[in-house]
Amino acid sequence: MKCRFCGHTLENVFIDLINAPPSNSYLTKEQLNEPEIYFPLKVFVCEHCWLVQLDEYKKSEEIFSEDYAYFSSYSKSWVKHAEDYVEMICKRLSLNKSSKVIEIASNDGYLLQFFVVKGIPCLGVEPSAGTAKAAEDKGVESVIEFFGSNLANQIVKERGKQDLIIGNNVLAHVPDINDFVGSLKTVLSDTGTITMEFPHLLKLIQYNQFDTIYHEHFSYFSLNTVERIFLAHGLKIYDVEELSTHGGSLRIYASHVKDESHSMTLGVESIKKKEREMGLLDPEIYASFQEKANIVKYSFLSFLFEQKRMGKKIVAYGAAAKGNTLLNYCGIKGTDLIEFVVDASSHKQGKYLPGSQIPILSEQRIFDDKPDIIVVFPWNIKEEIFAQLSYVKDWGCQFVVSVPKLKLM
Repeated sequence: MKCRFCGHTLENVFIDLINAPPSNSYLTKEQLNEPEIYFPLKVFVCEHCWLVQLDEYKKSEEIFSEDYAYFSSYSKSWVKHAEDYVEMICKRLSLNKSSKVIEIASNDGYLLQFFVVKGIPCLGVEPSAGTAKAAEDKGVESVIEFFGSNLANQIVKERGKQDLIIGNNVLAHVPDINDFVGSLKTVLSDTGTITMEFPHLLKLIQYNQFDTIYHEHFSYFSLNTVERIFLAHGLKIYDVEELSTHGGSLRIYASHVKDESHSMTLGVESIKKKEREMGLLDPEIYASFQEKANIVKYSFLSFLFEQKRMGKKIVAYGAAAKGNTLLNYCGIKGTDLIEFVVDASSHKQGKYLPGSQIPILSEQRIFDDKPDIIVVFPWNIKEEIFAQLSYVKDWGCQFVVSVPKLKLM
């Protein structure tokens, strides 16, 4: 396997999560009697550019198909995050009704809907037809296609260059990172800005977030590596912010290298320094990550076994990709340890988790069954979930999260 950015041969394993089905390939009842396809989930680090990556074991065109089940708008906190971003960026860049905005991987219009309200022209690029249809219902014009050089040239020809290009949690999903970033440059206006949000590799390592690794995430980024990739395509990062979303993310601001209208902030060098001090430019920290994940695995399994021996009823909340990575790495299959998982998305209810084949139900089942323990898989929005399910305390139910370490609440 070659590094998808610099082309060097990859030899150093970051973590091997063995084999798993794609984390968002939820099963119908009929599919339970059919074979499931498992793919390797082995992650490498390139010692030349420090890009952490896995191979494209399953093609992105298959992952982000029409029945892709992740709809961003089901998380209230994420929608609020998007709304706050729109307010901030419109003021910062002085965007108005003559500005041009595009979002790559616009999903169900969770963010661009706020530009629509302001009357600012915007376009969503979304490869999944189901989520793009939901965006159209919000008044968000959407192109159902993967973003790359062909589409970039078409957008420039038909709509002109864009003043703001947004990409939230899309950079990790891109198998051809060079074509993608080069296409961003093609579409960007002379004084325009690109903002990209992505989970920070530093936080992934620091807080044992191995469950954020799944097949649709092809790459995992530090700021040092992203800066190298952008510079290779004539783009400079002039500002960066640390965010709490997804367990710790970065939001970068980028422009053309020759654009002097945006001043470089001190934050860029500050975060790069923090990464160097933590050891993200040295091989040792990557070699030790496997054992940290194993400790989480052992603790989670021990907890489940002990609680079941005590006769406790255990269910889970959130049919999230994070949970599927954890369940499959732990080898959990069936309902003997976790009886069911609840999810707010009607697109997932009535289906089954890939690999473990645990049924996905509506929240009503928590109220009806009154479990003793609820395992919260999407720990990144645990506070939102705790508030939503606060009524379970009436019968003494407790919450559990397993990352960065097992905690009973």
